[in-house]
Amino acid sequence: MPDTSSLIRIEVQPPYTPQIGALVQMMRYARMTTLQAVKGMTVAELDAIPPGFSNSVGMLLAHIAAVDRMYHIFSFQGVNPYSTDDFRPYLGAISFGKRGERVTGRSLEELLAELESSRAATLAELAKRDDAWLSTILTGWDDFQPDQHWAWFHVMEDELSHRGQIRILRKALAQIAQEKEALQQKLTAQE
Repeated sequence: MPDTSSLIRIEVQPPYTPQIGALVQMMRYARMTTLQAVKGMTVAELDAIPPGFSNSVGMLLAHIAAVDRMYHIFSFQGVNPYSTDDFRPYLGAISFGKRGERVTGRSLEELLAELESSRAATLAELAKRDDAWLSTILTGWDDFQPDQHWAWFHVMEDELSHRGQIRILRKALAQIAQEKEALQQKLTAQE
């Protein structure tokens, strides 16, 4: 069994400074739990929206990656992401389909590759910063002016929130599958 102690301890690893490193460790743990929550899902499962829900697991995964991209642009480029062409491909995911196309038909591998790509870009930039940078105030996005620390905390807590939704969606999908199977068995028994 692999050693997972580095995931359950906030131990700063190079190349990060202490506070940024602690934040990165928490982001890594959050991501690990997200990956566990979606392990083995098919495209049909990723696209399914059970009754009473408004998003699919695939949409939520794309949204998580888009949030990372959004704060990457805001934090490292200092501009409102909605005002850049760089962010245009993520408008559907960030808005859950309200400002662009809903995410459907993507395999788990494709969605995870985007999560990895967006996070790798963020981690590379965080490695270039020091702890004092975390206290700097972001500007360039109208009146929204958080500090860097809050911005990256928000990226992590948004992922955890949607990971919780993913777990609930998976339970709902499993319940639907069980009900369909029970109905099929009942119909077969009546024949």
